[in-house]
Amino acid sequence: MIDLQGVTKTYPNGVCALDGVDLHIEKGEFVFVVGHSGAGKSTLIKTLLREEVPTKGEVTVNGRDLIHMKQREIPYFRRTIGVVFQDFRLIPTMTVFDNVAFALQVTGVPRRFIRRRVPYILNLLGLDDKYKHYPPELSGGEQQRVALARALVNNPDLLIADEPTGNIDPELSYEIVELLDEINKTGTTILMVTHEHELVNRFHHRTVTLEKGRIIRDQGGASHV
Repeated sequence: MIDLQGVTKTYPNGVCALDGVDLHIEKGEFVFVVGHSGAGKSTLIKTLLREEVPTKGEVTVNGRDLIHMKQREIPYFRRTIGVVFQDFRLIPTMTVFDNVAFALQVTGVPRRFIRRRVPYILNLLGLDDKYKHYPPELSGGEQQRVALARALVNNPDLLIADEPTGNIDPELSYEIVELLDEINKTGTTILMVTHEHELVNRFHHRTVTLEKGRIIRDQGGASHV
């Protein structure tokens, strides 16, 4: 599912964001990635999304070699991944339904499929009464659930959640991770970046700790005890 071998990323200004990272994540795992600001978490995410190319090393995601991937292949690769961000990135002038449907429309999915799939995902996330609402009319927790629905509507093999609880209340943070837990139980691989150690402690998943671009700890999870 995810395989990084000897991945190093040095930026033109000389900053080494990743330093010889080896990481293997199996299909169906739920993995937290933690670390202080500047530890390399953002660069790791950008590498997995093929927004950054490592200075050296090998990166395979969803069976695809990201290092030698052609530019025209990148959009198709990214459709196999769902991404949830801290700042939601919803379009404020579009309804909840249209925000989620948009993720399907850009891939050329038939309208009849969209009309079935979007309500199914919104109902799954407890948003069945919010179809016609606009993002500014929703609470932070509801907006994050819409962002999660948009990430899931394509039925991705892998879901990357980049600080998804950073802008919502602690109790809602638990609710979002519980939703991710349920999604994980259906077979979706989850990689969640967070700085909230109380979440990590409450949900006993595999936890990878980054420090100065290196993995200093990799513990927990079914096959990583």
